[in-house]
Amino acid sequence: MTHARHRAARRPATPLTDFASAASEQLGTAGRRTAVVAASSGLVVSSMLGAAPAFAAPSDGASAGALAAVDTEALTAGARALLETAPVVSAPADAKWTIDDPALKIKLPAPKPDPVVVTTRTTTPDQTTRNAPRETVNSPIPQSVSGNKVLEIAARYVGVPYVSGGSSPSGFDCSGFTSYVYAQLGISLPRTSSAQHYAGTIVSRADALPGDLIWSPGHIGIYAGGNMQIDAPRPGKTIQFRSIWQSSPVFIRVG
Repeated sequence: MTHARHRAARRPATPLTDFASAASEQLGTAGRRTAVVAASSGLVVSSMLGAAPAFAAPSDGASAGALAAVDTEALTAGARALLETAPVVSAPADAKWTIDDPALKIKLPAPKPDPVVVTTRTTTPDQTTRNAPRETVNSPIPQSVSGNKVLEIAARYVGVPYVSGGSSPSGFDCSGFTSYVYAQLGISLPRTSSAQHYAGTIVSRADALPGDLIWSPGHIGIYAGGNMQIDAPRPGKTIQFRSIWQSSPVFIRVG
């Protein structure tokens, strides 16, 4: 019996594979060069007949994997012309690369000053007036001072510290201050605030005049008109014009 013959399995052939095989065989043929460039879009073949090989086989024991030398004679006339006219760039072996680092100067705007906040301090003079309305302190000198002999003398001592028992410009307590001011006008007052309560004539608030005494239990000052007075408040404070803090003050006219 005669057995049927089967064709051996082979790779599928396409025009592209046939073309690549033919090109590879032609690369080994002497006197004919074909450059085959593999690209993503396919194979590009460029034939240059009658010229020397563009790529020579490695010689002088060079490795087979080394890059072959390029024969510039195999280039076209246009390519050789561009190569001959191209500028030659050379650099010494000890050349160093440097990068300029210019200094940057940043000018920031001047900071704005913090706003000035003016606050008004309040205080209560002593234990006897703990529940009385709080007074405004460090008030400016009122206009009633001008032309008023008592207040003009009293205003000279604004800023003098409170000193318990003091009765001189080096330090005053409340009654020491009032007695010292009136003494400059030739009027003698008792030394204590309780005694000064009876040193003159009591008048109503509506009839009170700048320069009159203003009394409350345990404290005395000088009325400055409106809702103001000047006095020596308490330890830690100084002679000052401030609002009337007493709830029911007594006004006393002396002389």
